[in-house]
Amino acid sequence: MPSPETSARFVAFAGFRQIAAGDRTLVINTLRKLPSTEDSLIRVFNDATGERIDLDLRPEADVAPSPAPAAETTQTPEVSATRPVGRPKLGVVAREVTLLPRHWEWLASQPGGASVTLRRLVDESRKAGEGRVSVRAARENAYRFMSEMAGDFAGFEEASRALFAGDRPKFEGLVAPWPEDVRLQLAKLADPSWSAA
Repeated sequence: MPSPETSARFVAFAGFRQIAAGDRTLVINTLRKLPSTEDSLIRVFNDATGERIDLDLRPEADVAPSPAPAAETTQTPEVSATRPVGRPKLGVVAREVTLLPRHWEWLASQPGGASVTLRRLVDESRKAGEGRVSVRAARENAYRFMSEMAGDFAGFEEASRALFAGDRPKFEGLVAPWPEDVRLQLAKLADPSWSAA
């Protein structure tokens, strides 16, 4: 499975003009070919998250991505070696849940028992919240890019408020005078928040 770094797509700007877009290798190679007289500020962003990133453009630097940071380890409850708890082959891990007696009574009366009912309730709650999470994430991604590229532009504060309020017409009207490439990237990042809202 490719790491997020190698499968990610990036976009590079010289000043407010987009000069490269693609995978890490393509963007690095494009930036390395820029004339040394290029005096515009070069900024590179993760195309999906709007996060600004730094790339090593030295000719001797390897184009391969740096190794991913080690994953954080999480502690799992100790399980007796004599009797395994849960269903390890299915990824089920036994944990404690603290409920009031009336909650246990209700769970016991549900078809399939407490575990089935709790899993169903958790899945339903996750589904119900997915739209809100994606809207919020899209707005935060757009804001991250907008802060970096357009923080000093006229209408930035009002555009930020319109973005988080979900007011697409006002947002688009406020960013209309901004440089075209910045506006297009911002529209791409903000689009999921409009369509999911």
